[in-house]
Amino acid sequence: MANKPHSIEGTDIDVFWDGRLCIHVEECVRARSEVFVKGRKPWAMPDASPADEAAEVCERCPTGAITYTRKDGGSQESAPAVNTVVVANNGPLYVSGELEIAGTKENMEGVAFRAALCRCGASANKPFCDGSHTKAGFVDSGAVGNPSPGAKESGGTLAVNLADNGPLLVAGAFRIVTGAGRVAWEGEKAALCRCGHSKNKPFCDGSHKDAGFESD
Repeated sequence: MANKPHSIEGTDIDVFWDGRLCIHVEECVRARSEVFVKGRKPWAMPDASPADEAAEVCERCPTGAITYTRKDGGSQESAPAVNTVVVANNGPLYVSGELEIAGTKENMEGVAFRAALCRCGASANKPFCDGSHTKAGFVDSGAVGNPSPGAKESGGTLAVNLADNGPLLVAGAFRIVTGAGRVAWEGEKAALCRCGHSKNKPFCDGSHKDAGFESD
């Protein structure tokens, strides 16, 4: 079932898939690897490729839905050196770093380093994206206009707190990357829109109040 994590055991590496986080980006099945094959039963076979390759493919998943545990003494996933928020074109905020996300459900280990956060306001799994932006007709190119205040550091903990019926409150050194791939902003604190109505996306401009946005 998609509402709980699944464990797929291998000889040298175990793979975990959490359907609560998956929005079918398909980084896993499009990789040139036999670990994940769309339409195959089982679709995930950790032993189909070397453990290093399996781990690399798992780490491609931008939502944290796919994780792994090495059993051969190989390197386990760690936080990237730079905390990053990617503003996806017509989609969520892809966040990577040493993450501490408020509202994280029990046994949702995948969001320790990677997560997709809703910015259309329609997700039934807030603060995480569930793919509802497509049906909701959410449109935003992922451009960033605000000037960058700069940050003294580049890594460390990135805390994501949730304003009640309001924005994502992000604290910690991080950069924002546009949907076109430009590193557009660096700073240590920002309120990011999650209602879908801001005229200054990805930043909050207070539109959630007039829109009657409800975070729960």
